[in-house]
Amino acid sequence: MGQPAEKPRRATYADLEAAPPNKVAELIRGVLHVFPRPAPRHARAASSLGIEIGGPFDHGRNGPGGWWILDEPELHFPDPESPGDVEAVVPDIAGWRRERMHELPDTPYFSLAPDWICEVLSPSTEQHDRKEKMPLYAREGVLHAWLVDPIQRTLEVLSLAPGRGWIQLAVHRDAARVRAAPFEAIELELAVLWAT
Repeated sequence: MGQPAEKPRRATYADLEAAPPNKVAELIRGVLHVFPRPAPRHARAASSLGIEIGGPFDHGRNGPGGWWILDEPELHFPDPESPGDVEAVVPDIAGWRRERMHELPDTPYFSLAPDWICEVLSPSTEQHDRKEKMPLYAREGVLHAWLVDPIQRTLEVLSLAPGRGWIQLAVHRDAARVRAAPFEAIELELAVLWAT
């Protein structure tokens, strides 16, 4: 009989901080995930969506206001498997209703779960986003999620159903004009998200 396999060392926030600055690093269940910075189509979709949503919902221009909309915020949540440690993820875009988060924190991260997140999918991150991050967002009570695929040119709209997890409300494609939860107050033209 051989020796029992050693349990792999759990990564810590110090490991995340040591990741190269030109990479995106996340820490989930003690595993460090390091990815390259987003490709141009990914960055274009995220930037365009932030502009489209930010004006009416963050700044209140031609829309209701009442939100903080931020690009790539670092979110910290307690690690349920290791008390005292954190899980750290970086959604492409996230939004908080100002009635829940009255002002931005002074920390370089957010410990309050957003009300909405958007992940822009790429071939190298899609499985990580769907299988690792979406369950974490559900556990932390994020109520709305959008998954944007700039290659397939789709917007997947999801809502968290208590006790049931994520429910897909719709998948919009190509140049559709849509009203999607939680931002139904405006019509979003998907064509502006895709690099042309």
